[in-house]
Amino acid sequence: MPHRTIHLFRKGLRLHDNPTLLAALESSEVVYPVYILDRKFMTSVMHIGDLRWHFLLQSLEDLQKNLCQLGSCLLVIQGEYESVLRDHIQKWNITQVTLDAEMEPFYKEMEASIRRLGEELGFEVLSLVGHSLYDTKRILDLNSGTPPLTYKRFLHILSLLGDPEVPVRNLTAEDFQRCRPPDPGLAECYRVPLPVDLKISLESLSPWRGGETEGLQRLEQHLTDQGWVASFTKPRTIPNSLLPSTTGLSPYFSMGCLSVRTFFYRLSNIYAQAKHHSLPPVSLQGQLLWREFFYTVASATPNFTKMAGNPICLQISWREDAERLHKWKTAQTGFPWIDAIMTQLRQEGWIHHLARHAVACFLTRGDLWISWEEGMKVFEELLLDADYSINAGNWMWLSASAFFHQYTRIFCPVRFGRRTDPEGQYIRKYLPILKNFPSKYIYEPWTASEEEQKQAGCIIGQGYPFPMVNHKEASDHNLQLMKQVREEQYRTAQLTRDDTDDPMEIKVKRDHSEESISKGKVARMTE
Repeated sequence: MPHRTIHLFRKGLRLHDNPTLLAALESSEVVYPVYILDRKFMTSVMHIGDLRWHFLLQSLEDLQKNLCQLGSCLLVIQGEYESVLRDHIQKWNITQVTLDAEMEPFYKEMEASIRRLGEELGFEVLSLVGHSLYDTKRILDLNSGTPPLTYKRFLHILSLLGDPEVPVRNLTAEDFQRCRPPDPGLAECYRVPLPVDLKISLESLSPWRGGETEGLQRLEQHLTDQGWVASFTKPRTIPNSLLPSTTGLSPYFSMGCLSVRTFFYRLSNIYAQAKHHSLPPVSLQGQLLWREFFYTVASATPNFTKMAGNPICLQISWREDAERLHKWKTAQTGFPWIDAIMTQLRQEGWIHHLARHAVACFLTRGDLWISWEEGMKVFEELLLDADYSINAGNWMWLSASAFFHQYTRIFCPVRFGRRTDPEGQYIRKYLPILKNFPSKYIYEPWTASEEEQKQAGCIIGQGYPFPMVNHKEASDHNLQLMKQVREEQYRTAQLTRDDTDDPMEIKVKRDHSEESISKGKVARMTE
């Protein structure tokens, strides 16, 4: 007998390469496309801020529009997940619930509770992998049931698996015509809410607009420049360019508006036609594999988003300092490069990967010695592309708590930004109070004379703060602390260490030495 199905959208807010929705349509006489908007879950578990709320609502509006064009509709039902499901399964005589398989603990628990509900009420549950290139369980099985903890080991396992599954075919109006659509009255009853309905600030609007349509347009724009695609190397992109020098696709992958498998195979086609192209880990495909790496490790590591109880993370006595944390979060550190980055993050919900590295290093092992968990929470709230696995993995990496072992390499909060933007145009845009400072002072405005500060219209210590730390003294002190931690916890540190260090480095001048940024390991996601 054909099923009466609820297809649950969680991530995967798209119609292209949606294997679970396709399976639902092929096995059902009626399909109810449903998004359960559980506000308590979104705020207390997902911790999403206003910018991501806007992006989510835009993505749901776009999904609704695209479903309508194919003769169906999206039903956005507000309420607690299990009670909403229980009510509507009984109301609509549902015999099957379909949903994408996810690897985050809270989504796994959600699926488990849905399966228990299915046993109680007598409906089937179908979940398929759609958010990642590979099923992480297959990777774990090939690695004796444990996650490969180094990128080198991970790539070896992938070589045994072969290429990812190809994307499934696009859905058509005929697919939906084979099933009865939901009653038209339901769409009006369960419409996509407006920001004002959820009391979300209308001032919080990012240049990134949510939705599958926008994501596919951005994808096509980037893939038209096949030379750029073939030669892309992540570390050579510019952290303080006024427009993204990377793809800017990460928010669409994070919300599932874009299929990562579609992107992977589109890249494969371009690489096949190019005489020469960049290779992982720095190529565009390499960025997708970093994403898979963190997904795999996170899926099988207890307490992955915490230090305590996390077996691969160094246990560090970070400083608890709410005042310093607040200054970092609100762009009041007194270092214009750092504060401009944090301002862009708050205003737009996106920053370049090297900018993320700079502010993360500053907060943790570089200057403030504050826990990476605190930074992770801020990114989780503010980033449009916030992702459970990638966010935590990158913060452990950048704080040298796991994965990254060249801990002597510390970003200078003055010289690194100046290297790629000597005129300080990025700072002038995001910190307009400093826009009139001459270029030689824009990264260190406190070194300008009082008369020069008056001419620039900003007195340091009044209109803009003095630096909150002496970078050299703080970084030197923290370096010794980190050295001691790693000596005392040598075995833990070795868990995520490759046999050989990455030989590729970019050298960046620092005050008293050279600062190296690991070229192959500076990025884990196509931003």
